Amino acid sequence: MDAAAIASLREHFDVEADATLVDRPDALSALLAHADALIVRNRTQVSAALLDAAPRLVAVGRLGVGLDNIDLEACAQRDVRVLPATGANARAVAEYVIATALMLLRGAYRSSEAVAAGQWPRTALSNGREAAGSTLAVIGFGGIGQLVARLAGALGMRVCAFDPQVSADADCWQQCGARRVSFDEALRTADVLSVHVPLVESTRNLLGAAQFAALKPGAIVINTARGGVIDEAALADALRAGQAGGAALDVFADEPLRADSPLAHAPNLILTPHIAGLTVQSNERVSTLVAQRVTETLLSVVRNNIRSAV
Repeated sequence: MDAAAIASLREHFDVEADATLVDRPDALSALLAHADALIVRNRTQVSAALLDAAPRLVAVGRLGVGLDNIDLEACAQRDVRVLPATGANARAVAEYVIATALMLLRGAYRSSEAVAAGQWPRTALSNGREAAGSTLAVIGFGGIGQLVARLAGALGMRVCAFDPQVSADADCWQQCGARRVSFDEALRTADVLSVHVPLVESTRNLLGAAQFAALKPGAIVINTARGGVIDEAALADALRAGQAGGAALDVFADEPLRADSPLAHAPNLILTPHIAGLTVQSNERVSTLVAQRVTETLLSVVRNNIRSAV
C-alpha cells in the first residue's frame, strides 16, 4: 500500500501495516481480534473463518477490484462492508492490454538478442500485423473493457464487445465506438480477444478448447481478468497448433504459475505476474481511494455510535 495512504490512515487510527501478514495467518488472526478494518490485496483469503477471528470488523478494503478472494456472503451476514478500488487501476490494465496486443500482432520485439549477436532476421520478422483495421473483441464490457475499447479505437481498430449484463441501449456502446455482439461472433471476428470478466462459476473455463477452435486463425488472446476464466492447457494447445497467434496472460489458475504448467513451453506467449493493474500511478490511486473509503466508513460508525450514546 502506498506510504502516503498509510500515513493518511494514521491521522485517524492505530494502523498495523505489514505486507508479510498474508504469510503469517496466526499473527493476522491475533491482530484481527481488535481490528475495526482490514485492507488486503488478492492473496489474502477473507473467508468466514477469518471473519470469525475479527468480531469488531466493520470494513474490508480491497486494493484492487477483483473480489473472488473475499467471501461476500459471509461479509454481508456480519454487516462488514467490502470496499474495492473500483476504477482506480483501469488505465494501467487498459494500457497493458494495448501494449501486449501491439507486441503480439507485430511479433518483432523479441529479436534484440539475435540482432545484437550479428544476426539479421529481417525477412522472418517482416510479416507482422498492424493494429489499424484489426478487430478487437472485448469479453466483459465494464469500466476496464470500455477503456480498452476507447484506446483501441484511437489506434484505428474496429471494436466489438460481448456482455449480457450491458443492455443494447446503454450509452457506452456509442460512447466507446463498440458494436454489441454475441459471444460466438466475438470469437469468430476477433484479431485480438481481451477478457474482462470476474471469476464466478458461469465464467470458469469460459475459454476452452471449443472456443479456441472457433477463433479466427492467428487471433491474439489477452487475459488480465482472472486465471480460471481460461483453460490454460487448451490455450497452450491452441498456441502450439497455430490456431491462436499469440497470447498475453497476467493471471493464472494457480499463482505463482507452476513450473510444470502446460504454458511453460508454449510459443508466442507473454507471461507476467499479475501486475497489469500495478503502476506507480495506479498504486497511488488505488491506495488513496481505499484509504479514503475505509476512513469514511469507520468515522461514520464513530459518529453513529456517538449519536446512539446521546
